[in-house]
Amino acid sequence: MKKMLISAVALFTATLSLMATNPVVTAMPSLSIAPDAHAAGMGDIGVATTPDMNSQHWNAAKYAFMDERGGICASYTPWLRQLVSDIDLAYLTGFYKFDDLQAIAASFTYFSMGEVKLTDDAGQFFAEAAPNEWALDVSYSRKLHEYVSMAATLRFMYSDLNNGTNSYGADGKELFPAWTMAADISLFYRQPIELPMGTSHFALGFNLSNLGGKMSYDKGDTQNFIPANLRLGVSYELPFDNYNRLQFSVECDKTLVPTTYSKFGNQIDYTKSSAEYPNGLPYFDVYGYSKLSSPNGWWQSFCDAPGYTTDEGKVYSATSEEFQEVRWGMGLEYSYNRQFFARVGYSHENYYKGNRRYVTLGAGFKLSIVRLDVAYCIATAASNPLDQTMRFTLGFDLAGIKDLVNNNK
Repeated sequence: MKKMLISAVALFTATLSLMATNPVVTAMPSLSIAPDAHAAGMGDIGVATTPDMNSQHWNAAKYAFMDERGGICASYTPWLRQLVSDIDLAYLTGFYKFDDLQAIAASFTYFSMGEVKLTDDAGQFFAEAAPNEWALDVSYSRKLHEYVSMAATLRFMYSDLNNGTNSYGADGKELFPAWTMAADISLFYRQPIELPMGTSHFALGFNLSNLGGKMSYDKGDTQNFIPANLRLGVSYELPFDNYNRLQFSVECDKTLVPTTYSKFGNQIDYTKSSAEYPNGLPYFDVYGYSKLSSPNGWWQSFCDAPGYTTDEGKVYSATSEEFQEVRWGMGLEYSYNRQFFARVGYSHENYYKGNRRYVTLGAGFKLSIVRLDVAYCIATAASNPLDQTMRFTLGFDLAGIKDLVNNNK
């Protein structure tokens, strides 16, 4: 008797593509979740904001500009808390600066999908599983100029959807754990500007993340793209006096994965009439799509959208659909004496590409060796799984702890 997997993965993926037309679907979607409360309080942005301990996820090149010599922090994010209580994301990261020019960093991301009940064809329960995904990475960053730094990150990614239990996907094929390797390339530009009231900072950030192989849950028959991403951002920090500062940041990102209904691909069969399918979308050959190489997918993601017609009859061209795949975010951070922080942000995703739109609020407290950040999400559209969710990050300045210990001896 064939055993079927009824997994929280389906619910998780659905929340990422709810209401989407021609959505971008990937393996390891948990890597797209903002893991730390600092960035979460500013609208889930971080590629060009002030360098902090959680820069590994957003832009590892920022570590070369850190004032501290080393640090470690842990973050916790509940997921779908309005529906379930056992799905969450844990994030641990740390860094160390060799000198004023270079630094290394590492992070570990673990996404638990809770307990999942497995049933057979007759709907009879036969086992429980605890599906999970995790990623481990390490980066090296270096200043190339007084105002410019670059970084390279190497990442190992692992996804286990059935947690070792003999189970099958919806297509009847047995599921196995999947893994792959990926890399990030990032750049950070930060220039001080002297003003009468103090030193301001202008920053630019760039990050190409998760450039790597594909993942297969059936040992090669079907290949799934990982969430490769292009992120660009700009920020400006303005001082009012020696104690009060305000930072404004804007960021955009695009997933470098072709849409499921792509107008490209030599191995994809588009012979059927698009009139047979809703919204004028062409025929989709899942096996042809899965055979596209990762580099092919990166390039095609910029020009693969076929365009579509909404249920109300509004027509969107291919170019319009491409721009709809770009997510925008903006954030504002007020700091007092670089010890107390108040944040607000907004994230915008197109209605037909997921419709995740939300306002975020955040706060932070920094003492000599300890930093605590919290963030809260308020959805402005009904499709955000983080609505009314509180996120936490706790960090420690390891060099400061060492100095404190030495002074007490």
